[in-house]
Amino acid sequence: MQPRYREALDRVMGLADFERSTHSPEHAKFHLERIGLLLQRLGDPHLGRRTVHVAGTKGKGSTSAMIASILSASGYSVGFYTSPHLHRTVERIRVGLDPVSTEEFADLVDDVWPATEWTSAHGGYGGVTTFEVLTAMAFVHFRKADLDFQVMEVGLGGRLDATNVVEPDVCVITSISLDHTATLGETIPEIAGEKAGIIKRGVPVVAAPQTSEALKVIEDVAREREAPVVDVEARLSWQLSESGPDGQSFALEGLSAGYDLTLPLIGDHQLENAAAAVAAAETLGELGHNVTTESITAGIRNVRWEGRLQVLRAGPPPVVVDGAHNPYSMRRLAEAVEKTFEYSRVYVVFGGLMGHSLEGMLEEIQAIQPEIIAVKSRHPRAAPSAIIAEAARAQGLPVVFETDEVVEGLGVAADLADKSSLILGTGSLFVTAEITEAVTGMEPELYENIVPPRWEDRRTRP
Repeated sequence: MQPRYREALDRVMGLADFERSTHSPEHAKFHLERIGLLLQRLGDPHLGRRTVHVAGTKGKGSTSAMIASILSASGYSVGFYTSPHLHRTVERIRVGLDPVSTEEFADLVDDVWPATEWTSAHGGYGGVTTFEVLTAMAFVHFRKADLDFQVMEVGLGGRLDATNVVEPDVCVITSISLDHTATLGETIPEIAGEKAGIIKRGVPVVAAPQTSEALKVIEDVAREREAPVVDVEARLSWQLSESGPDGQSFALEGLSAGYDLTLPLIGDHQLENAAAAVAAAETLGELGHNVTTESITAGIRNVRWEGRLQVLRAGPPPVVVDGAHNPYSMRRLAEAVEKTFEYSRVYVVFGGLMGHSLEGMLEEIQAIQPEIIAVKSRHPRAAPSAIIAEAARAQGLPVVFETDEVVEGLGVAADLADKSSLILGTGSLFVTAEITEAVTGMEPELYENIVPPRWEDRRTRP
């Protein structure tokens, strides 16, 4: 790793990082005043750019990537901000779908650091957080590059998320389900209320397929703010033509045109995400932006989004990863695995974060009759493998091995699997990342107090 990039990372990660911390402040203590002051010190780089703002529980990253891909195919220069990252922090700040370079990242840290230090010391709202400074860096980069659009994915919730300072052209709310309940609320309406906090007065909001109670909250907030709602499930329709490990083809009837689309992402849920992305693009077209049938088709076809039902190795046996980390997403994953792959046995390398519904996820994955290899990722909030194993056994699932190293768990799966088996890594994006790094030989980006696992290819069961 380049020394200058390492130094920049250490500065950013040395701030309060509630993504990786084992202790988070109460949601009531989140606010937008500090990020607003920081951005003011930087000359308000978040304003004056055409913006798509995307919130939701599931699919917001995939949907955001599709929107960015469509806009790029339309001839626009596009900034794309996303979180969390899979492998390297630079993945959070992109032009099109390509991350900034490590040199650009280090330059951005230099650009924002004086304002960060001033805001922390004199702003009256406490220290700037890691997520806030990364958000500010994204806005600064998009301004420096003079990009046409910025696609901003919400980090957590919406109402009090640091991205919720933008003045969007279109808002998008993807599927809402129970997640981060300790922070956002324990019911769908409560969580929907937080997500709907991104809706701005008079700005169109695209609502992906939702439960009736989530949709009601979105529509109620939109009505109060006089924001037109595009109900994707009611106004669009789609029909799968063909699917397989490499992607799927489908026909979609949009708001203003019909499309024959090819999507290199697997699962019925990705069709819903694609429909939401198309609706957002068509809405931008209705606002006068140059989005065509051809650019929508090309954008969906060319999207790239790692860690979502991704085939890392075709096999035999195939190695597949997915970042599902709540019961709803695990149910959709199980459905997609059954539909897409043929296998005699499936070994699931499973690890999750404390505070997530481990039991709920494991209950949903029962549908594919998995044999569980319980693991612990290097994320500071990762649940110990013993807790994973206990939760799995409580659901009646066989636990064939447990280890606090993801790579060791993957090696055990490889030893146990035969040519007709499937190896699936899931439970969190961080398990997905570690398996991807192990399979591809990618070097991990490690942070303070995180010990690297062994990276040798384990072929013999310990």
